[in-house]
Amino acid sequence: MVSSFKDALNSGRFVITSEIAPPKGTNLEQMHHHIELIRDKVDALNVTDHQSSVMRFPSIGGCLAIKEQGGEPILQMTCRDRNRLALQAELLLAYTRGIRNVLCLTGDAVPVGDHKEAKGVFDLDSSQLLRTVRLLESGKDMGGSDLDGAVEFCAGAIVTPEAQPIEPQLAKFEKKVEAGAEFFQTQAIYDLDSFSRFMEYARQFPVKVLGGIVLLSSARMAKYMTENVPGIFVPQNLIDELSVAPRGEVLAKGIEIAGRMISALKKDSICDGVHIMAIGREEVVPDILAAAGI
Repeated sequence: MVSSFKDALNSGRFVITSEIAPPKGTNLEQMHHHIELIRDKVDALNVTDHQSSVMRFPSIGGCLAIKEQGGEPILQMTCRDRNRLALQAELLLAYTRGIRNVLCLTGDAVPVGDHKEAKGVFDLDSSQLLRTVRLLESGKDMGGSDLDGAVEFCAGAIVTPEAQPIEPQLAKFEKKVEAGAEFFQTQAIYDLDSFSRFMEYARQFPVKVLGGIVLLSSARMAKYMTENVPGIFVPQNLIDELSVAPRGEVLAKGIEIAGRMISALKKDSICDGVHIMAIGREEVVPDILAAAGI
C-alpha cells in the first residue's frame, strides 16, 4: 500500500510536514494533544528519534500513536543507537503496523546529549540505511537471506543547504539519492536566495525537497544557532526583527517570520514543500500555517 504522504509528494502540490518531540517519560498526554492539533493540517508528521542524543520515548511509539489518532507518520531512524540487526527488525515491525514512511539519519554525536557514557553504534550511516530499506523491499536482508514477507517504504533523508563549504553536502546529497532517497527534509533555512541556488542544483535529481523551517522564538535563540549550529545562518535583519519586538510579542514575531518564509517558498515555487520544526512549541504550528496563509 502506497503511503498517503508519497501520494502527496507525487501530486505536484505544496507539501507540508511537521514533527512531534516525544516525551522524556511515559506521560503521553501532551504528545497526544499535539498530534490532535496538527495531524489534519499537515500531510505527515515526523517523530524525532532521541534528538540531540537525548533519551526520550521512541520514534516508533510516537508513530503508532499518530496512526491510532488518524494521522500519517514518518518514522525517524538514526544509526547511532542500533546495529544492522536492530535497524532491519524495526523496519519490519514498522511495516507490519502500517507505518509506510521513514527518514534515514546517521544521528547526532553522543557527547552532545544527556547520556555521555553511552556508546555510539554507527554500524551503518544514513546512505547505507537507505540502501537497506531498498534491499528489504526486494525481499532480502543484509545477510543475504530471503524474507517471508517484504516491506515497502517512502524513504527520505536530510540535507543542509546553507552549509559552508557546500560541496561536501552536495556529495552527500547525491550519494543519498543514489541510495534510494525519494524526499529530503532540509536543515533550517533562512536565506532564501542561498536556498534558491541550492534548489537549482537539486532540481536535476528525481527527488522532492521540503525546506526546513525552524521557529525562531527569540533573538537569543537565533544568535545561538548562527554561532553554534553548523549549517544554520540566521540573517541579521531577522535577528533585529526579533530584538525590537515588544516584550511578550517575540514568539508572535517568530511565528510571523516563519509564516512569511513559508508563503514566499510556496508563492515562488522554490521547493516542493516545507518541514516545520517548532522545537518544544508544537502547539503553535497551526498559527504558523495561518500566518503563511495555508
